[in-house]
Order: sequence, then C-alpha cells, then structure tokens
Amino acid sequence: MQRKTVRGVRGVLPGIAALALLTAGLTACTDGGGVGTKSDAKAGDSAGAVAQPGRYRILPMPCKAADAKKVRAMLPAADPLTPEQREALYAGVADASYDADRRVGCRWTAQTPTETRLLSVGFERVVSYDRATTSDDDKARQVFIRQLTDAHLPFPGPATTAGPATTAGPATATNPATNPAPSAGATASASAGASAGAVPSGSPSGSPSPSAPVELGSRVLEGLGNEAFLDDKLGQAGANAVQARTVRIVFRTSNVIVSVEYSVQPALPGAVPPSGETQDRTRQLAQALVERFDE
Repeated sequence: MQRKTVRGVRGVLPGIAALALLTAGLTACTDGGGVGTKSDAKAGDSAGAVAQPGRYRILPMPCKAADAKKVRAMLPAADPLTPEQREALYAGVADASYDADRRVGCRWTAQTPTETRLLSVGFERVVSYDRATTSDDDKARQVFIRQLTDAHLPFPGPATTAGPATTAGPATATNPATNPAPSAGATASASAGASAGAVPSGSPSGSPSPSAPVELGSRVLEGLGNEAFLDDKLGQAGANAVQARTVRIVFRTSNVIVSVEYSVQPALPGAVPPSGETQDRTRQLAQALVERFDE
C-alpha cells in the first residue's frame, strides 16, 4: 500500500511543479517588477500627447454669415436699382472653392455716381498634418503671424518729444486707437498717424494742420478673436489721381483665419475716404463674424 502511495505522489509532483513554473512565468510577463505596467503607461502617454484637432471642422457660408444690416450700411445702393438688383447686390457672389471645408469667400460691389465700394470676406480653416508636434491652433497662428509680417506690422508707436518713436512687438503692441471711442478717437489716432508718417512734410511745426484728415493707420488689434490686425492703405494723392482707401482686418479664432476687406474708391480726384469711418465699419463687420463663429 505504501509503494502505491509513493508512486501517486511522484506522479503528482511533476504536474504541480509545471503548474508553479507556468504561474511564475505569467506573473513575470504581467508584472515583472512593474515592467508590463510601465510599458502600457508609456503607450497611453504617447497617445495623449497627440495634439487635439481645432475647434472648427467645417466653415459657414460667408455670403450668409456676414451680418446683412452691416453689409447694407457698408454698401449703399444707387437709387435707380430695382428691388431685384438690390437683392442681387446684397446677396454677394461666392468665390470659387475646390474645398468648401478649407477655404471659402464672398464678394460684394456697389457703385454710385460718386464712388465705388468693394467688400470681401474670406474664411480659411487651417489643419496641421503633424499633430504629434503641432496642433491645428498652433498651425493657424503660424499662418496669422506670416500675414502679419507680410503687412509690415507692428507699426511704430506714438512719437514723443524726448526721442524717436520705438517699435513694439506683435504680442505687446497696444494703441489707444485700437478700439477708438467717438470722443477720444481723434486724439489717439492723431498720435498714431504722426508716428506712422501721416504728418504733411510741409508742416513747419511737425504737427498736422487743423484741416488735415485724421489717419488712424495700420496696427495690431485687441479684443477681436484670439489675435487680429488692421491694415489701412490709402492711394497716393495727385492732381488727377483718385485716392482709394482699402482697410483689411485679419483675425484668428482657434484654427480659422478670417479676413474682411473693405475698399472705398471715390469717382473724382480730391475726395479722400475718411480713415475713422472706413475702419469702424470694417471692424463692426469683423466683430459680428467673431460672434458668428462663437455661436
């Protein structure tokens, strides 16, 4: 009886030993002093480090996204136009686009006996193709900075009598005329215009004459989207030259770059489109578009 018992024990021991070895092997693979857990954590961290896509996946239709009341105020229609012609004027003409989710635009044109006014709105959705290093928002900011550089901004700040004007960087540039109020805009813009070379060269005192039009100038804007700038260009004066003014505002909201361009072209030489009014109307439309994207 004892021999049979010994044989049974000898037959069971190898099986128990193999089971113990198998259990130890599985423990080493899944634990191994934390090796398996660390490997999984690294994989999770790598996936979490990938930049998230931008806020906007699609773009609105610019002809309809632009505030209709503000568009009408910017583009007065000629009296002889029929209701159908007025409707077509304010409906705008969409730009040709090969990818409506990436770049779209709309244009309006209004002509009267005294002037021609042009308005355009454009949306560009920026996408980063390497989100391991750059997010959509970061890529859009690169596009914005490139446009800011192309516009040769920031311009010099207000000049002082103690020395030459200094140039502020894009991130810190401020100007009292950034959001001009009706009562204080003239004072702030006069300083900006003087620093930007708007003072007539023939003025002996170096200050603009009382009859000289106020020039607000181009500048970085605050409080419009994530970041914005305004580019104001006035055609050269001449005996027979018509001075057209074009104001362009570009702002970024997340991964979308929005541009609003407004041009006023007088029919006769000598008429100068006012800087304050042209910029104010352009900014009001840009602000309405900011709110449209925030909906």
